[in-house]
Amino acid sequence: MGNGSTLYVGLDVHKDSIAVAYASDDGRTDPTHLGAIGTRQCDVDALVRKLQSKAAQLVFVYEAGPCGYWLYRYLTRKGLTCFVVAPSLIPRKAGDRIKTDKRDALTLARLARSGDLTPVYVPAVRDEAIRDLARAREDALKDLNAARFRLKALLLRNDLPYTGRANWSAEHLRWLARLVFPTPAQQIVFQEYVRTVTERTELLQRLEAELLAHARPWHFYPVVEALQALRGALDIGRRGRDRSARRGGRRHGLAATRECLEYPGSTVPDINRIRSPGLSLSSRNTSF
Repeated sequence: MGNGSTLYVGLDVHKDSIAVAYASDDGRTDPTHLGAIGTRQCDVDALVRKLQSKAAQLVFVYEAGPCGYWLYRYLTRKGLTCFVVAPSLIPRKAGDRIKTDKRDALTLARLARSGDLTPVYVPAVRDEAIRDLARAREDALKDLNAARFRLKALLLRNDLPYTGRANWSAEHLRWLARLVFPTPAQQIVFQEYVRTVTERTELLQRLEAELLAHARPWHFYPVVEALQALRGALDIGRRGRDRSARRGGRRHGLAATRECLEYPGSTVPDINRIRSPGLSLSSRNTSF
């Protein structure tokens, strides 16, 4: 193998190890499995030195996954070529269901040499930081909803339904503050659930404030505003379609209820249980 050749290096990246395979650009030899290395920067440096003794140009490729983009950034800072590919865009043979670290690394090296891999966009460090902040906000919202559900389940088990108009309004919170359970143990559980809801609400408010503060100077913020406007327009259109559907159903003898749609003499499944996926990007990551 000459020093003027190119090596296509497939990396199967995990938390504690990286499986390595390489293929030369001559196309006459099968990819070679080099083994596994550690994930420390010194381990990567040793691999680069070893491969540079075999070829002048190195092209690294690995799948996007939970380990993030640190390896891509480290290799590109050293002036090396590196691509990250989406697992869903990797060509696979029909019926090929066996996955091992060695096979994955060999497949990446072979497909990189043949040019059959499509790289994905790797976000800049600041873009990924905004994404992490948005994910933290989403996690806080899920935790808040779970805490509220536990509190409402406790009230339901003890026949203490709220008869007001809106849950978690100021009136609802005052009603919760006046509740007293019949036993001290239940009162402790109730107070801890209320405290959890309060803490989760405050955490969500803090994260939303930080997300807004960091997003305003972000270079993608105009895109965020456009998505929010699009989401609002779609919500308005959806509500209009829902009202038109209800009016049309009444004209044709359909009585829409939360339990079912009742035809004369028959029952059909509840369409309210079928949810539209909506715009996950605008509803999840851009609702600042």
